[in-house]
Amino acid sequence: MSIPFAEVIGDPIAQSKSPAIHGFWLERLGIEAAYRRFHVTAGDLRDYLDERRGNADWRGCNVTMPHKQAIIPLLDRVDAMAAQIGAVNTVVREHGALVGYNTDAPGFLEPLRRDLAQTHLFRMARILGTGGAARAIVAALADAGAVLVLAGRDPAKARAILDTLDPGGEHHAVPLSHFAEPTDFAFDDREGCLDLVINASPLGMTGQPPLPFDFSHVPPRSICYDIVTAPARTPFLNEASRRGYRTVDGLSMLIGQADHAFRRFFGAHPPRGEDEELRRRLKA
Repeated sequence: MSIPFAEVIGDPIAQSKSPAIHGFWLERLGIEAAYRRFHVTAGDLRDYLDERRGNADWRGCNVTMPHKQAIIPLLDRVDAMAAQIGAVNTVVREHGALVGYNTDAPGFLEPLRRDLAQTHLFRMARILGTGGAARAIVAALADAGAVLVLAGRDPAKARAILDTLDPGGEHHAVPLSHFAEPTDFAFDDREGCLDLVINASPLGMTGQPPLPFDFSHVPPRSICYDIVTAPARTPFLNEASRRGYRTVDGLSMLIGQADHAFRRFFGAHPPRGEDEELRRRLKA
């Protein structure tokens, strides 16, 4: 007997933790459905969507590298937020149409909600990376009123992202190497400031080069956030903790964005009261 299913696609895809997250929630809620990995190369993306469109059991898919931008012209419709960001990480079939969403932005913001609900003298975020996830983070934080410093290997690409996503903002684009060298900049250390330092790149991930970063760039009382999920505690986060900074790991964003996708795929709210058990499973 066939059952409803969703999946995550990418190239590579074996490392994805999404099946463990969605599988945990389906199990806890007693929903008879499945969530799988499916390896899709760039050349196979169109054929994949054409085949899944005709499968009545397919509820949609999450989209990982390198397809978050390439998939957009292949869809019937794209949500306004995803269109603004220029990246889709969730595809849902709605009344026969394939609709693209971006759940990275709300997923990223989820662990920062209490901070962003407060009033601040100034908000600044230093973001390292210019990929699809970084675009979502830029859009989310610009909308939250933060001044952004976006660092990438190609500063021109970083500048283009800022100008596209928040053309009226007073943001700054710098080379990634800017944060690798020490600085003696005198930071505003008033308690009413909210400072974020975010690794939105794959650097520091298992199998990737280390993140080149000097902690003299971290203002007092900053929140250090790394979206890398393998390992969950990256060298960047470990050093931030050692220095006394508050940290947010990549599982926070991963679980948060999966929450929004799960609701669209399966029409139910995940049991978020069991996040600690889910985290234990993901780290096992």
